[in-house]
Amino acid sequence: MSFKPLTPTVSVAPQISEIDVARAARQGYRAIIDNRPDGEDPAQPSAAEIAAAAARHGLAFTHVPVVTGAIGEADVEKMANAIERADGPVLAYCRTGTRSALLWGFTQRGKLPVDEILAATSTAGYDLSAHRARFEAAPAAQAGGPIAPKVHDVVIVGGGSGGLAAAASLLKRRPGLSIAIVEPSDVHYYQPGWTLVGAGVFRPETTRRPMATVMPEGVEWVRQAATAFLPESDEVVLADGGSLRYRVLVVAPGLKLDWAAVPGLTEALGRNGVTSNYRYDLAPYTHRLVQELTGGRALFTQPPMPIKCAGAPQKAMYLSCHGWRRRGVLEGFDVEFHNAGGVLFGVPAYVPALMEYVRRYGIDLQFESRLVAVDGDARAAVFERKGQDGAVETVELPFDMLHAVPPQTAPDFIRQSPLAGPAGWVDVDPGTLRHSRYPSIYSLGDVASTPNAKTAAAARKQAPTVALNVLATLDGREPVAAYDGYGSCPLTVERGKIVLAEFGYGGKLLPSFPSWLLNGTRPSRAAWLLKDRLLPYVYWDCMLKGREWLCKPHVTDLSRGRAA
Repeated sequence: MSFKPLTPTVSVAPQISEIDVARAARQGYRAIIDNRPDGEDPAQPSAAEIAAAAARHGLAFTHVPVVTGAIGEADVEKMANAIERADGPVLAYCRTGTRSALLWGFTQRGKLPVDEILAATSTAGYDLSAHRARFEAAPAAQAGGPIAPKVHDVVIVGGGSGGLAAAASLLKRRPGLSIAIVEPSDVHYYQPGWTLVGAGVFRPETTRRPMATVMPEGVEWVRQAATAFLPESDEVVLADGGSLRYRVLVVAPGLKLDWAAVPGLTEALGRNGVTSNYRYDLAPYTHRLVQELTGGRALFTQPPMPIKCAGAPQKAMYLSCHGWRRRGVLEGFDVEFHNAGGVLFGVPAYVPALMEYVRRYGIDLQFESRLVAVDGDARAAVFERKGQDGAVETVELPFDMLHAVPPQTAPDFIRQSPLAGPAGWVDVDPGTLRHSRYPSIYSLGDVASTPNAKTAAAARKQAPTVALNVLATLDGREPVAAYDGYGSCPLTVERGKIVLAEFGYGGKLLPSFPSWLLNGTRPSRAAWLLKDRLLPYVYWDCMLKGREWLCKPHVTDLSRGRAA
């Protein structure tokens, strides 16, 4: 932890610990100022804990908690008084140090030129140029209270498929809404296409576009990450220490691919036969391995549920086997599917068709077998699996190809937030997608706690539901639409044929087409054409633009319990 001086007598810092308090005392600081509200992060030390540590080391302590965007003149006056009362150097801190630097800057208005204030904070690592107007304003002009921050009608965290589709659906229904999308990435990916990149059907570049080209027209794109939520004050905290205010919040940052949870996997990826279609840069390597290998042991893994697109691990396997079969080398491979779960697919209606291909390709199914370590240089994978007696055993297997799928969790900043439920996902009602405790918050996509399949098709169906319910909340009404759990998983069993799994909550089959046109429980050429030709268009030109083909929301007057 570094203390960053603004002047010879005032320094700022990110969140400090009791160890840092002792170090501050040794370095000659005489007072500590805490600018962070208690409870922003479950792991942060409380003001009382830091105050007690300060007292033990003979330091004064003052708590001046503030939220960026709502700093009032009373807060500035408290900060100034705390600095003036100190009998020596002062150390102020918050989550990143930004609020402390900002408060100090406000105390210097009329004392230092604005350029000197900004230069001092910039040297310390804080760019506060966006606050120049307030630095230039006379304090007396703001004596009535805080500068009123801009409040967006809707703030959406996440510029993935769910967040963009929700924004597009909102603007389709109510143009002119004030919407901010918080998304740090400059690139947007069509992730469902990576399975076909791994099979050599799609070129990788067709699955990515600049984020600027897919942002709905009229939204404000905030190009940084969200780091925390303050639902009691309707606020999202940003990576730079700033914040956004909202009337309604939509949370859709996706999930975390936890590669590091399997020791050795991160280092092994992309060489020695270790690949994964779950990464844009690795899917082409999958295709290369299928083209180059002529035999050996090929291992395909699936981690514990829930995961993004539960069928993707076995799709990679079927397409690899089909590629080897076309080349006439399949008989030279021992193919194993190590699934941490106990079934091939969670909806029984689709299993018979999949088992036909398991037998056709000679795949050895290993259920309740979880990848726990990889040694890429030795080409060895370690699994924990249940033996016939039910005891867990550890098995090390050599491989020539390993298609690994990592464990998946909610992003860290979600799991550590007040929005999280017991399993770490955003805790929402499975029908309305409204947060169970905060009525002005909704969530969709992979991060939501709903028990549906985490697929792009699910997000496509959820987005209009969220849009209608967000608008109802903005209008002071109860939610008016319900999501039925729909998800779709085009199970690519060979190049040219797909088992189109479509189902909702409880495994209920929810086919989009009549059975005479497309029977989803059987492999078909029609489903392949849908995946290969139509779905990319549906994604880029319908879903992300608010065109709700085959995903009209089910509208229900939930406040009265009848169809609207």
